[in-house]
Amino acid sequence: MTGRLPAALIGAHISIAGGTPLAFGRGVEAGCVAMQVFTKNATRWEAAPLPSGEAVRFRAEQARTGIAPVVAHGSYLVNLASPDPALLERSRQAFLEELRRAGALGLPCVITHPGAHMGAGVEAGLARVAESLDWIEARAGEGAPLVCLENTAGPGTVLAGDFAHLGVILARVRNPSRLGVCLDTCHAHAAGYDLTTRSAYDASLAALETAVGPGRILAIHLNDAKGERGSRLDRHEHLGRGRIGLECFRLFMNDERFVGVPKIIETPKEDGGRQMDPVNLGVLRRLVGVKRVPPALVREVL
Repeated sequence: MTGRLPAALIGAHISIAGGTPLAFGRGVEAGCVAMQVFTKNATRWEAAPLPSGEAVRFRAEQARTGIAPVVAHGSYLVNLASPDPALLERSRQAFLEELRRAGALGLPCVITHPGAHMGAGVEAGLARVAESLDWIEARAGEGAPLVCLENTAGPGTVLAGDFAHLGVILARVRNPSRLGVCLDTCHAHAAGYDLTTRSAYDASLAALETAVGPGRILAIHLNDAKGERGSRLDRHEHLGRGRIGLECFRLFMNDERFVGVPKIIETPKEDGGRQMDPVNLGVLRRLVGVKRVPPALVREVL
């Protein structure tokens, strides 16, 4: 760490209700520098085509507000590891459409959970994810957004609770240069990785780098956690109010490796995020350039 870092690329997951261009106004209100969006309703398979002119308006709003980068998060329905042929085909087609929508909006990547093996076994599940990604890449076309694989809390048969799973997928795809990683702090904590102290943070990040290689992290989700470490509970909490604590977020905000990586909060949205998104982003801003968590900030967030 050397001196004060540049303005942090921080932001929140922002609603696209009413149309994707409207996310930018909401992002400005939240205090976003960067931003994450869905490109469609994440809880439905079907999506109407982007309305005529929407991509143009989206890019115009991005130019007007200066919010960048904007990354997309894929649908939660997609399971690229499914052993069910019908669900696997539907998932592949749906994610391919997500990539095309993101490409039309000019987004650099789409974040996705690798999927769940649904009883087929970890090895079979990871192989199926790699096959799915190859299938998608072959049809996405040159210049498509990158696919960003997110680590998970690893409950049940869900893959990627173990960082090594991400490494296996990267080793098996035909073109790993088209893949990146999104690191989620809540998920890592729930899967058993310790991020609460400097030494633990270094060890956990080293484990991820060993699995996927250096420079692979394209996005970071900064979320506190409601559950204990290793609980497999994927429940996000406001920063500093959960089981991870503020030191983790201070370390990420001052890690020079991630200066150019967007850091996105996905904290609870009790009021749609209007009140707490600015609060959580304010916490991150106050952690930049400091060597320890200010006691006053701890008292404030608690």
